[in-house]
Amino acid sequence: MSPEWRLDVTYQASGDERANLNDRATRAEVCLTCEVRQGTRPWTKVKLQDISETGFRIEWRPGFHENQQMYIRIPGLELLVANLRWKREGWIGCEFSNRLYGPTFDHIVRQSLLER
Repeated sequence: MSPEWRLDVTYQASGDERANLNDRATRAEVCLTCEVRQGTRPWTKVKLQDISETGFRIEWRPGFHENQQMYIRIPGLELLVANLRWKREGWIGCEFSNRLYGPTFDHIVRQSLLER
């Protein structure tokens, strides 16, 4: 019989990593119709699936490119600017250029509840 190996590792997150984990903890699931565009492409309606003060996740559409600026229009808010950071399994994740103000984040979550 071969010996069983077991390795116990305790991971200590750095300050930046802890901040990222905290951002994930404040993520809210939403279902809200918004419009997005990259560059001079036409505005495209998509469903906003989740959001935090630092970013959001929406459904992927052809023509979206990683590491490029994206504009998002959420009804009742000014135009927001973000960068597309990742694409996985039909979803894209974007990081806001400027962190959302807390009450703005709360407004988006409340608006999503009204749209359901």
